[in-house]
Amino acid sequence: MVDEETVEIKVVDTWSIEEIVSLYQEGNWWEQGSDTSFIPKLIKQSFVFVVAVDISSGKAIGMGRVLSDGVSDAYIQDVVVSKKWRGHGVGRLIIEKLVSYCLSQNVSWIALISEPGQEGFYIPLGFTEMKRHTPFKYGTV
Repeated sequence: MVDEETVEIKVVDTWSIEEIVSLYQEGNWWEQGSDTSFIPKLIKQSFVFVVAVDISSGKAIGMGRVLSDGVSDAYIQDVVVSKKWRGHGVGRLIIEKLVSYCLSQNVSWIALISEPGQEGFYIPLGFTEMKRHTPFKYGTV
């Protein structure tokens, strides 16, 4: 498991575009050749954006962000950890940082949509399944 000597979770308003795109690619959320020019705005305009930093290299090994109005609801999304760091507690640190940031801003209704089969990761972190709710996305999938 990681500790504060190996990984630091940083709240940021800017980060290396290449490192962020690389993480999106590892999460299978990025099409090769896509425009990257919106990444700085995506980071800056998130309610909070965090990167997990490998202290020895200074490189981002994970990330996550929250969308919120800063008053009532918050939605965690884009949580991804570099494949070689998965299973070492980095994802847990990212979620804990995002949740603690929201709570420090008095935003306590915090939700997310997980990949199927990830319930065992999120339940110990305080999340519960929203029974009788179905996520929707506008347009084609």
